[in-house]
Amino acid sequence: MGQLYRRGRVWWVKFYLNGRPIRESTGAVSDGDTPPQEAKRFLKAHEGRAAAGLPVLPRADRVRYDEAAKDLREHYETTGSRDPDEAEKRLKHLDQFFSGRRLASIGGADAAAYVAHRQKDEAANGTINRELAVLSKMLRLAYENGKLLRLPVIRKLKEAAPRSGFLEVAQFTAVCRHLPEDLRVAVTVGYVFGWRVQEVLGLERRRVDLERGTLALDPGSTKNDEGRIVYMPPDVKVTVAAQLARVDGLQRKLQRIVPWVFPNLRGAREPNPGRRRVPVLGERRGDFKKAWATACRKAGVPGMLRHDMRRSAVRNMVNAGVPERVAMTVTGHKTRSVFDRYHIVSPGDLQDVARRLTGTIPGTVTPQTIDARLTRVP
Repeated sequence: MGQLYRRGRVWWVKFYLNGRPIRESTGAVSDGDTPPQEAKRFLKAHEGRAAAGLPVLPRADRVRYDEAAKDLREHYETTGSRDPDEAEKRLKHLDQFFSGRRLASIGGADAAAYVAHRQKDEAANGTINRELAVLSKMLRLAYENGKLLRLPVIRKLKEAAPRSGFLEVAQFTAVCRHLPEDLRVAVTVGYVFGWRVQEVLGLERRRVDLERGTLALDPGSTKNDEGRIVYMPPDVKVTVAAQLARVDGLQRKLQRIVPWVFPNLRGAREPNPGRRRVPVLGERRGDFKKAWATACRKAGVPGMLRHDMRRSAVRNMVNAGVPERVAMTVTGHKTRSVFDRYHIVSPGDLQDVARRLTGTIPGTVTPQTIDARLTRVP
């Protein structure tokens, strides 16, 4: 059994853990000889955890948000369960708002205040929800590590309907006309197979087999960490072969091996740390958001996202009769629910339903009957 005693006006607890006496301040203050309820609850909680063999929590005000955030970063780094860059993107906003706060004081009201703060920054509900998910993971990890007594309830926002943007073949062709040759090949791979931009740009030459007509991604190089292999249609194979020929020319120019299918074909020969970051010849090609946005504007489809190519690939494969399980394997979708969100239905698809159903239902008129009736109309 533990006991409460007073030092000055502050009440302390003493209890035993594995035969060793533990003394700790409860933080409760009073002038009388009767311990306040706050101190009694503190002792009871610690005795209960000690009896159950659970780690005894330190004073709540000693564990700050910053310590929990550090633990979460280490967790992501050691387990590889989340992309570090993505995690930092979420944690940056959480750090700015919660840094220095006691972890035990963060509850539903604080999460709601964070939501209001982020909404003032015009952050989308989906973005805020991803950040709240990181906060929830942080608190759960602290709870599992014995640094938090109980988990608060954090409610998320209702998100907007999933984006339904996609590019018809003619629109995609028009965009390609305004892109450099190497980017035309990169976006073609993304448009045909539904690969993410970073998966395409990370494609290595050793994973291209022109004889078999395959492209492959190594396990661990994709978002779901699973490897992937696809067979190229003849026209895609021709464009990829042309890109490899361009890389061969770059290798001869640099007199060294270039491992990437999509390296920088223009730029400085060597990095110069003293100057503004510029592309370096032969390095893996970086982001091309600006080039894509400019090409879309010139093609008359402003505002289209590169990720819309992934939606387009899903739609094109399903409409071409590719079994959905096979299409999911090509694109790398692990769950049917997400895949279904990417299968966008266009007005043309709905009109095609009417064309296919005309004359198929017993008792209804056929197209020939309709034509005959129309010819008799005065």
